Amino acid sequence: MPQIPVVVLAGFLGSGKTTLLNHLLRRNGGNRIGVIVNDFGSIEIDAMTVAGQVGSTVSLGNGCLCCAVDASELDDYLVRLTRPAARIDVIVIEASGLAEPQELVRMILASDNPRIVYGGLVEVVDAAEFEATRERHPEIDRHLAIADLVVLNKTDRVGQAALDGVLGTLGELSGGTPVIPAEYGRVDPELLFDPAARPEREEKVRQLSFEDLYTDEHEYGHDHGHGHGRAGHLHAAYESVSVASEVPMHPRRLMGFLDSRPEGLYRIKGFVDFGAADPGNRYAVHAVGRFLRFYPQPWARGGERLTQLVLIGSGIDADALRKELESCGQTGPQDAPDERSMWGVLRYVPAAADETAEAD
Repeated sequence: MPQIPVVVLAGFLGSGKTTLLNHLLRRNGGNRIGVIVNDFGSIEIDAMTVAGQVGSTVSLGNGCLCCAVDASELDDYLVRLTRPAARIDVIVIEASGLAEPQELVRMILASDNPRIVYGGLVEVVDAAEFEATRERHPEIDRHLAIADLVVLNKTDRVGQAALDGVLGTLGELSGGTPVIPAEYGRVDPELLFDPAARPEREEKVRQLSFEDLYTDEHEYGHDHGHGHGRAGHLHAAYESVSVASEVPMHPRRLMGFLDSRPEGLYRIKGFVDFGAADPGNRYAVHAVGRFLRFYPQPWARGGERLTQLVLIGSGIDADALRKELESCGQTGPQDAPDERSMWGVLRYVPAAADETAEAD
């Protein structure tokens, strides 16, 4: 049964977490999103506000669900949202501005719910108030150090010199974690989760609804007929690199690449062929930040055996990544992996009795 990614959205009060969350809910790519609001959070969808309703589950009207809960109830609500009847594709936890994101991440990693998988810690930072926030809340340095992705919000409110200064400080604090500049919380949802793959949600040619027009007008502004509206710039802050190879990967060399992932690389997804090291299975790979999992799956009978990977990040070198992955391929019979070469991979295969292994 497919696992549901759980994304933690954190940041101090006023950073723009709720604005970003509302953006994700409007631009959900056909996904049903389960939202868990921790303590002080609020979600505004049109005229409805969900705030402080501890113990309640509210339909947001677009197929998404929202639960306002206390942190101690988190696991119970993860169980509710992952029931097949809920048909949720991704879960976003909006931490309160006073929450410790590390504790929420630890709770997800320690959960024995087999239907969830860690989807990353996203820390939202107010570019205009960054230095003032650090003075009031010095713990932000610790939060940034463990983040998988940093969204530098409100970049429209600072000049280039100030923006460069904030980016420099973030680079020092977050140790190569990807930083995505944003205005009004607008980031591409595909950074955080994939478009829905269910057949009934495939996009069909249809007339634009009022909701479509409202979202385009109020979220992205006028294009004035030039084809350069803000909607076209969501992809500008990051790169997506696709790699396909008919050559099986050598387990040790691929793990060497994954264990030393370059700065700015945020997500890796796809399938790996390890050839003779495990001829019966292909391995689905899910990596976000420093978190990594492999899932062995039997090859389809008669299907083409390929390694197919998508790498997503900010400031990454696409050509260098392709060359590194190419160097992970097996070079011939003399390079055939032995049975021990899979040990590094198998460390990241969740066992039925141990879904809570730590991130790498």
